[in-house]
Amino acid sequence: MIEVGAYPTRSQAERAQAALAMAGIPSTLEADDVGEYGFDVTGAARLLVDEAEAEAAVAVLCDHRHETRREEP
Repeated sequence: MIEVGAYPTRSQAERAQAALAMAGIPSTLEADDVGEYGFDVTGAARLLVDEAEAEAAVAVLCDHRHETRREEP
């Protein structure tokens, strides 16, 4: 597995992970918080994919970042 994205919060990483899933790219989220059902969901997180999927994943995440910026006020 190779890191394709690092995010300041778990929720941002989850949104990016959803974009990868929509593109058919499986990923693993590693977070510095206590998990999905814990009390602190603000810790940093990173997304990992298989090396064979890394280039496609980076392209999807780049597009996702541009889309997210356009939606911000």
